[in-house]
Amino acid sequence: MSRRLLIVEDDQDTRDFIAKGFGEEGYVVEVASDGREGLYHATDGGFDAVVLDRMLPGLDGLSLIKSMRAAGVKTPVLMLTAMSAVDERVKGLRAGADDYLVKPFSFQELHARIEALLRRPQESEETPSLACRDLEMDLLTRKVTRSGREITLTPREFQILEFFLRRKNRVVSRTMLLEGVWDYHFDPNTNVVDVHISKLRRQLDEDGADPIIETVRGAGYMVSDG
Repeated sequence: MSRRLLIVEDDQDTRDFIAKGFGEEGYVVEVASDGREGLYHATDGGFDAVVLDRMLPGLDGLSLIKSMRAAGVKTPVLMLTAMSAVDERVKGLRAGADDYLVKPFSFQELHARIEALLRRPQESEETPSLACRDLEMDLLTRKVTRSGREITLTPREFQILEFFLRRKNRVVSRTMLLEGVWDYHFDPNTNVVDVHISKLRRQLDEDGADPIIETVRGAGYMVSDG
């Protein structure tokens, strides 16, 4: 079955460029040229993903995505922006975007990012617990246990572990952790991630237990069932 993609972009050349590319890739594409029209289509249904411009007439991209999420629409959204400042990108992610891409961009990268979003398992914010092998995390009581042993974590450690468990069986890079847990970019050479991962591992892997957080050489880390 063809994937359905909504493109909300006021610049006609950009809109046509994206629509043509995804159409050639076999997507069923629908377009909107302003924020209000985009919100109508996004909440009316059935799309597998949305490509959303940050600056739109009628209703800006941030307001549109906040309205989508408030209405319970969980469709993955990739936000396009000409604003390269970290603060602006963080605003988009906090508003509910799943990814972002700074203009100008290549269609190849846009396509790869949309495909990656579509491969993600749908996550429910109402899921009361997460688990991996003998590790269990209760999101309501914020209690973590492994083989029945309760593990006391700092708020940051809990946040890191939750980030991993929600992406179980997928590689998580240092950049993903920095943006997803700390909400901003550090110097790429910082060791803040490695320091926190090391401390978290000591908490999780007591008594010679098999490591929960595995290192994927040259890529990052992974929490997996097997």
